[in-house]
Amino acid sequence: MEKVTIEVGDIAPDFTLKDQNEQEVTLSALRGRKVVLSFHPLAWTRVCAIQMQDLEKHREEMERLGAVALGLSVDSVPCKKAWAESLGIRETPLLADFWPHGAVAQAYGIFREKNGFSERAVFIVDAEGIVRFKKIYPMREVPDIGEILKVLEEI
Repeated sequence: MEKVTIEVGDIAPDFTLKDQNEQEVTLSALRGRKVVLSFHPLAWTRVCAIQMQDLEKHREEMERLGAVALGLSVDSVPCKKAWAESLGIRETPLLADFWPHGAVAQAYGIFREKNGFSERAVFIVDAEGIVRFKKIYPMREVPDIGEILKVLEEI
């Protein structure tokens, strides 16, 4: 099977996933707002924790910019719930791309088949559902929240 690649200018693949509170989140239902899709490899790891805490810390700023941030990984809903509680994340939806395993990461072309989890990557989708920013980060690098906020201001 050929690997999918999503690039800037493409329509963001739609999906519905459950968050840490078992609430379904559908990307297309967020049209009219910008959406930060913040993919992280696995819960309970230091860099992923910082990445998700950055989203929570800057949530109000993103809201002012007309955006919502979603954290995505292949972990299960109960795992995401326990992790969110341990990190003090109360507002940012942490989505479980658990079953079919990594299906959303695969749709975005960032699933690491060999590892069974996604790349560390950020996609920013505009209010019309078009990808306006894409960046894949080294595994040990926390995405630059300043850069993400700057992109949100510009689109």
